[in-house]
Amino acid sequence: MRSCFTWLICVAALCLFFTVADAQPYRKLTIDDYRGVPYTENGASIAYTNCSIEYSFAVAKREKGYYILNFNIRLTMDNHKSWMDKNRVNAVNMLAEVLKHEQGHYNLAYLEQQELLRTVSKTVFYGDYQNAANNIFYRIDAKYQKLNLAYDEETQHMTNVGQQHSWDLYFKNQLGTEYFANN
Repeated sequence: MRSCFTWLICVAALCLFFTVADAQPYRKLTIDDYRGVPYTENGASIAYTNCSIEYSFAVAKREKGYYILNFNIRLTMDNHKSWMDKNRVNAVNMLAEVLKHEQGHYNLAYLEQQELLRTVSKTVFYGDYQNAANNIFYRIDAKYQKLNLAYDEETQHMTNVGQQHSWDLYFKNQLGTEYFANN
């Protein structure tokens, strides 16, 4: 009886998971995530992390003047577009610093995904649901694009140790237990 009940809970959880969104758990990046060909033309960058958020929704049903929407908000870290110039990363401590900085870019993408999920789950959608949903995505995406630029500018692509530390504290504060479980 217990295994049947456990199976029923798992099926119910899977149905809820797939109708709300396809969310991935937070993860820590490793050197194996960087399989792309380094872009060394400008010589300034030592690594690049390519994260994207796929966003789609469908109307599940209409009820009393509002719409219930099912969202798919998926975060992807593309390891074939992400690269690290491994010829310039020539020490273990340097690799750790590069990975820590690049983790910050992943963290921002993860935070964006989580904010999108929270926001759409609390929003009541009416007849203009398409515009409303798209506006949420564009507003939140613009916020995180600015944060990504600020992150690289303030840390000077990881070379400003003090600012990198400040951002690391910001990530710890924003991510809470997810960050501590993986660091």
